[in-house]
Amino acid sequence: MINTDLVVVYHPICYTLSNKNALDTRVNHQIRAAEVRTLGPEGENFGVLPLSDAIAKAAEFGLDLIEISPNAVPPVAKIMEYGKFQYEEQKKRREIKAKSHTTETKSVQVKIGTGDHDMQLKAKKAAAWLAEGHRVKVDLFLWGRYKYMEFAFLKERLERFLKLIPADYKLADPIAKSPKGLATVLERARPKADQPRAEKKKS
Repeated sequence: MINTDLVVVYHPICYTLSNKNALDTRVNHQIRAAEVRTLGPEGENFGVLPLSDAIAKAAEFGLDLIEISPNAVPPVAKIMEYGKFQYEEQKKRREIKAKSHTTETKSVQVKIGTGDHDMQLKAKKAAAWLAEGHRVKVDLFLWGRYKYMEFAFLKERLERFLKLIPADYKLADPIAKSPKGLATVLERARPKADQPRAEKKKS
């Protein structure tokens, strides 16, 4: 059965593999302009060439002529492999999509009397949010006499919960007093670059 989504276009000079779902990019004889500003595989500027000459130049490299700036006057075309061009365009779209990810600040609240099981569940939930790229605000809710306890004691109780979170994170905001009691904000830590191992001391 022929896959109608995939079309292979051959011409005497070189071939172009195009996908109907790919970007609407003109390649080789699909280019409509009479002349194009032609860039080489390494960014060389071959100047403005008639379309036929530009396609012939691409054939010398065994590559395709791809229109990368159709709205320029004249349009700009680059000599490169079409498969590589598609890969680079898809990579750019993925990067743009990743950067456009909406980051939210989620909230987790614990109390001094929160049981171990509930603490574990809340810690796992915080880890899941961090993995999704969200920030997590952790509140140690205080009421009654707990509001008047020493800060160091309360800080230690909050840090005890933070140690339960099974994820790499950093404090975006330090632990400080808040309207509810104590609070801090966590965000996912970036992977650390590989560091050279320290040499073992000779005995």
